[in-house]
Amino acid sequence: MSDRTALQLRLPQDVKAFIEAQATRNASSQNSEIVRCIRERMDQTKTATSELAGSN
Repeated sequence: MSDRTALQLRLPQDVKAFIEAQATRNASSQNSEIVRCIRERMDQTKTATSELAGSN
């Protein structure tokens, strides 16, 4: 992925613990878990927006 941008985050401890646990569970990096969560949210938002547009 050549289009990466660095981002420093300050996370609540419970969120950090969740990310760490998910990374361990999925044998992936914490960064990958954060990206996965954001992409899932992006997909949910697209779906919800599409459904609203289709209901008109």
